[in-house]
Amino acid sequence: MTSRNGLDSLLRPEDSVLVLIDHQPYQLANLNSHDPHMVVNNTTALAKVAKVFGVPTILTTVVAARGGDIFPHVTEVFPGQEVIDRTFINTWEDPKVVDAVKATGRKQVIMAGLWTEVCVAMPAIQAVGEGWDVTVITDASGGTSLEAHEVAIQRMISAGVNMMTWLALAAEWQRDWARAETAMPLNDALKYHNGGSAIAYIWEQQLLNTPVPGSSG
Repeated sequence: MTSRNGLDSLLRPEDSVLVLIDHQPYQLANLNSHDPHMVVNNTTALAKVAKVFGVPTILTTVVAARGGDIFPHVTEVFPGQEVIDRTFINTWEDPKVVDAVKATGRKQVIMAGLWTEVCVAMPAIQAVGEGWDVTVITDASGGTSLEAHEVAIQRMISAGVNMMTWLALAAEWQRDWARAETAMPLNDALKYHNGGSAIAYIWEQQLLNTPVPGSSG
């Protein structure tokens, strides 16, 4: 397996496309590897970060009539965008999804979904075998058990899939805080999803905008 290292191996927003897979009520109901609230939070954050960086995002469900629609927290980030509904369990066997990815002209495919061991592992393993640079966002994904999630991650790593968390991806896309066109929008996207660091940022803004006692400001 080729080692993933060097500057060129890092993810770049201009080369990335995000595929969000089956973030649906049915799958969430049997999510046992993570706190379900956290997965909803992380997936929403991931969607917002992708929007900040102009990363094309493909939304897909499996048999939504039975499994439910994608969480509104996610679809509201992309109002009016079509959600590709599949019958294939393996997203990468659905030509509509693959054609949508190809149409972006990008080769760094970022995936997250429910469940990790099924609807994430299958497309990730197939896509990396077909020459795509595939990264799975582990904390915006989840499995039916902690074992199922962790075994799926090990299986994908063995196949050559890269693993990251959503905040690490956001930092890698930003890379330099001097990139002002995305720095502030990124902070705005993070402030409701990044826990203590987000609250500290909000506090910092409060302090910066609080007049010094005794001043005329």
